[in-house]
Amino acid sequence: MRPWKILRRAVAGTANNMQIVPTITTITPALWRGKLAEVKKFKLKEVCLFLTCLDLRQRKEFYSLFKETGVKTVPLAHIRSDMELWELDYLAETYKTKAFNTHTKREYAHLRDYGKYRKNIYIENGYEPFDEVCLDISHLESDRLLRPDSYGRIIEFLKRYPPQCSHVSAVKKKPFLDENGHQRHSLHTLADLSEFDYLEKYPLEFFGEITAIELENTIEEQLKAKEYISALIKNK
Repeated sequence: MRPWKILRRAVAGTANNMQIVPTITTITPALWRGKLAEVKKFKLKEVCLFLTCLDLRQRKEFYSLFKETGVKTVPLAHIRSDMELWELDYLAETYKTKAFNTHTKREYAHLRDYGKYRKNIYIENGYEPFDEVCLDISHLESDRLLRPDSYGRIIEFLKRYPPQCSHVSAVKKKPFLDENGHQRHSLHTLADLSEFDYLEKYPLEFFGEITAIELENTIEEQLKAKEYISALIKNK
C-alpha cells in the first residue's frame, strides 16, 4: 500500500471546492511588475502572494502598486522572517488573508512574535513540533526522485498532520543543479503543462483547501495551468 493511502482526510468534499489560485512571485522585479499589470488586465479578484525576495522598502512599494489591481482577496501569502506585524494585519484586514506560509525551523526561529496569527502560519513541508503544514508538492516529488529518506520522513509527518494549504511548481524530467549546487527536479518556471503531471499520483488530502501556483510564468500561463491542474485532480 502506498504510504499516503492511510492518511485521514484534510479536505471535506472534492476538488470542486478546493481553491487553485495563480500567484505573484517576486524573484524577478520585471516579472512581478508585469504580473501586477496582468492581474489588472484579466480583472482577477483573487491571487496568492510570494513576497520572498522583497525587503521592507520593496514590499511597501509592492503594497502600494498592488492596491491598484482591484484584487479583493489573497487567500495565501508567503512571508519572510523580517516581516513586521503590521504587514500581516494589512493583508488579513485588507485582503482577508487566512493562511501565511513560511520555511523550515531555521527561518521560523527568527520570526517575530505574530501573536494572533500563530495558528495561521503554516510551515513548508512541516517539522516537529508544529502541526500547521503548507505542502510544497513539487519539492515532495523532487525528494521522491532524489532523496527517499527525506521523502519518507515527510510522508510519515503528513500521516499525522495533513496539510491545510499547498503550492505547486513545475517538475522537470531530468534533475539539475540549483544555485546552491543541490540536485533537484522542481523549478518555478514551467516549460510545458505536462510538468504538472506528477500531481496525478498525490491524493486530494495533500492539496489542502488552498493550492497556490508558484510560478514565475505569466498570469495568463498560470490561468492555463490552473485549468490543467483542475482537470488532473477532478476525479480524486
